Amino acid sequence: MDMMEAFQRVGLSLAIGLLVGIERGWQEREMADGERAAGIRTFALVGLLGGLAGYLGAVSGPVVPAALGIGLMAAFIVFSYRAATPRNDFSVTGVIAALVVFALGIVSATGDMRLAAAGGVVTTVLLAARHSLHGFLKTMTWVELRSALVLLTMSFVALPLLPNRAIDPWGGFNPFTVWLMTIMIAALSYAGYVAMRVAGPERGILFAGATGGIVSSTATTLSFAHISTAEPKLSRQLAGAASIAGGLSLVRCFIIGSAVAPSLIVPLAAALAPGLLVFVAASLILIGRNRAVDAKAGIELSNPFELGAVLRFGALLGAVGFIARVLVHFLGPDSITVIALVSGIPDLDAITLSTAHMAGNALPVQTAAFAVLIAAASNLITKVVLALGSGTRVYGRLLGLVTLAVMAVGGAGFWLFVNFAG
Repeated sequence: MDMMEAFQRVGLSLAIGLLVGIERGWQEREMADGERAAGIRTFALVGLLGGLAGYLGAVSGPVVPAALGIGLMAAFIVFSYRAATPRNDFSVTGVIAALVVFALGIVSATGDMRLAAAGGVVTTVLLAARHSLHGFLKTMTWVELRSALVLLTMSFVALPLLPNRAIDPWGGFNPFTVWLMTIMIAALSYAGYVAMRVAGPERGILFAGATGGIVSSTATTLSFAHISTAEPKLSRQLAGAASIAGGLSLVRCFIIGSAVAPSLIVPLAAALAPGLLVFVAASLILIGRNRAVDAKAGIELSNPFELGAVLRFGALLGAVGFIARVLVHFLGPDSITVIALVSGIPDLDAITLSTAHMAGNALPVQTAAFAVLIAAASNLITKVVLALGSGTRVYGRLLGLVTLAVMAVGGAGFWLFVNFAG
C-alpha cells in the first residue's frame, strides 16, 4: 500500500479506538481520577496499536501482531483487576472490548476498512446498551426465552429439512412455503408482544393499541371491550385505541401481501392507505389528550409464539392455502372472493398469504387484491361484532362508525384504482 492509504487505514484504527473510548469514558465518568482502568485515551491508543500491529504484520509476518495482542491482554487483565478490587466490581467486558478494538485496528490496517468501521460502531452500541440489555433480561420470562429458542429452531433447524415444492397435484401445499410464512407471522406478532412488554404500561392507551394491533388486533379489541364494561367513562378513549389497533392490522396486511407478491403493492395501498388514515385520525380524535390512560394493564395478550399457537396457525395457513388453490382450480378465480369472506372472520393473515401466493399466477392481480380487501373487511366487521357484544354501547358504536368510514374510503380508493390506474 502507498503512504496515503497507510495513513488512512491507521487513522481509522485510531478513530475506532476513540469511539469506543468515548463510550467507556462516559460510562465511568463519575469515577475519581486514578480509579478508571481504561478510558478514552487508553482505547484510542489500543486502536492505534492495532493499526500499527497490522501494518507491521503485513511487512514482517504475524509474530509481531500476535505478541502485541498477548501482551495487551495480559496488561489489561492486570490493571482491570487492580482497578476492580477496591470496588469489588469485577467485569471482563473492558478486557474483551480492548481486544476487539485491537483486532479491529488490525482489520482496518490490513483488511476491509468498511468491515472495521462497522465493527467499531457495533461494538460501541453494544457497550452503550448495557443497562437496556440488562433491564430487558430482567423482565424476560422463561416462556419468552423459550419462544425465542422455538423461533430459532423453526428457522434454522426445521425449515431447511422441508421440501420446497408442492406435494399435491394442484400446487396448493408447499411445506417449505407454509412453514416460512408461519415463522414470518409468528415473529411479527412476537416482536409486537416484546415491544409491549419492554415499554411497560406507562406508555398509555395509544401505545397499547398500536402494539396490541401488531400482536393481535382482534384480541386487543376484545380486551378493550372488557375494560369498557368495567370503566364505562373510558369507552370513547378505548374505541380510539381499538381504532389504532385496527389501523395496524391493515399495515400488517399490506406488509404481508406486498412482501409475498410485490404486484399487490399498488392495489392494496390504494385501499388500505386511506383506511389507515381514517383509523389514525379517529384514534387521535377519540383519545384526545387522554393518551396516558393506563388501560394497557387490562390487556390480556398471551405470548403469540407458544408452540401450540404456532402449529395451529401453520395448520390453518396450510388448509386455507390448499382449499383456496383447489377451489380456484375447479371453480375459477371468482371463487376466491367467497373463500376470503369466510376465512377473514377468524384470521386475516392466512388468507392474505394464500391469496398473495396466487397473485399473478392462478389469480389475476386485481382479483387477488380484491380478495384480500374482502378478507380485511370481513375481519374488521368481526371486531365490531365483538365490540358490540362484549363492550359498552358507546365503545361498540364508535368503533362501528369508524370501521364503516374505513370501509367506505377503502372501497372508494380501490374503485378509483381499478377504473383509472388498473
